[in-house]
Amino acid sequence: MDDRDAQGETVREHNGTGVRSVRRALDILGLLSEDRPVITLREITDATGLAKTTALRLVQTLEDSGLLWSHPAGYTAGPGLWRWAYLARSQWEVPRETRKVMRDLADRLGETVNIFIARDVSRVCVAHEESPHPLRHVVDVGDEQPLWAGASSKILLRDASETLLRRVATASPHGETYADQLRAWSQEAAQRGYAVSSSEWDEGLTAVAVPVTGRSGAVVASLSLSGPSQRFPYEAVERFATDLAEAATLISAQGFSHPLSPGR
Repeated sequence: MDDRDAQGETVREHNGTGVRSVRRALDILGLLSEDRPVITLREITDATGLAKTTALRLVQTLEDSGLLWSHPAGYTAGPGLWRWAYLARSQWEVPRETRKVMRDLADRLGETVNIFIARDVSRVCVAHEESPHPLRHVVDVGDEQPLWAGASSKILLRDASETLLRRVATASPHGETYADQLRAWSQEAAQRGYAVSSSEWDEGLTAVAVPVTGRSGAVVASLSLSGPSQRFPYEAVERFATDLAEAATLISAQGFSHPLSPGR
């Protein structure tokens, strides 16, 4: 089966559909994180479902490209990724003042704090501070999630055009008519000043989000608090929203800006 998989993949690549191999390689790199800086071949095959020979061939290619390095315990990020990380940080880095506000918030409320920005029909995490609890919501910087679900999406869609709402709805499992629901959610969040979601994207996850605004008053990002739903009873949500709003006001006043943020 391994040989047939390898041969089949080679044929597909020669037919011009080698993007699948690129996706598989990115999936392997995506297994690396702050909590797991080293990955083993066994972890790669278990997480991706790839045959061992296919995974090994991709790992060797990533090593040859400098994106992975051999490690006594497996594989870790190579100098190629360091270069990309340096380039990314040279383009934008979370302001120290913003990081402090987020860290204080995570420590005080005990849940994960994230900042998301809108990117086409998705939202991208550009900053996070993790909850001190062992059981916590983990979102890595650079992770993309759809704009059709989640508290942050309801905030980020506040100023969305009808065209964008339809595009986001079409990308969802619900179809284009879902634009009406997205519009209603974003309007409700604008009136209330915050948005809440429960199990809309991740089962058992609740999130509360508020807007971060630019100089023009437009929403440039969302500031959210997320964690296991059992730690988000109704009375806690109201308190979380108040604390988030105060923190977002500070971050907005600091002049939060990201190169991809609209309305800067």
